[in-house]
Amino acid sequence: MLPFKIHCSGPVLAAEFPDKQNILSWSLTRPGFVSAHSVVWLEVRNDDLTLDVDPACLLQERLREAGYGEAVQMMTSRSVYKHHVAMRCSGEAQAACLATVGLSNAGRVGERTQMKMPAGTINLLVHIDMPLSVAAHIEAMSIAAEARTAAIMELGLDVGGRAATGTGTDCIAVSAPHGQAEEAASYAGLHTDIGAALGGAVYDAVSEGGRLWMKEQGF
Repeated sequence: MLPFKIHCSGPVLAAEFPDKQNILSWSLTRPGFVSAHSVVWLEVRNDDLTLDVDPACLLQERLREAGYGEAVQMMTSRSVYKHHVAMRCSGEAQAACLATVGLSNAGRVGERTQMKMPAGTINLLVHIDMPLSVAAHIEAMSIAAEARTAAIMELGLDVGGRAATGTGTDCIAVSAPHGQAEEAASYAGLHTDIGAALGGAVYDAVSEGGRLWMKEQGF
């Protein structure tokens, strides 16, 4: 059973938790560690992001109007109806990932690439079902990024003769329940059940989304 409810209506995709979660992300509007009930995507088009528009203000205003002003907020040009869900278990750890995957703005790490519009992007939420220490939460973010990158590289999308590793506008949110310090897991790396479950869920969701995007583009 998913730890969050998924709501998709109009340009908005939301993952809503019954209780506030400890969420780490680089969201445009609520970056860093925040406590929130939801992570929300806003679908935008080129006409929404003219040169005189501040993307962060647009994101905040539209999601506030939709009732998600306090959410961890993300923006994408990918249809929010084309979202992907995956779950993985390892030992006592259970993880769930919700992702949208667009690759029109694909790039390769270490090489500066031209911004392409509309900016297809990889936006994902991954939830682990146990409290994390600050260090473990940051480590979990690195595992999520590693899993996303592995999934994209295996698609074989070419960027200047080499495999794409992501897009220039990706965003990742890692959520975990709040808990007492003594309850929090200290580690979330590749050798842990948390890392295995979390990484697997991200890998599966991004792989599925990437394959769909590639098929739509005729690859």
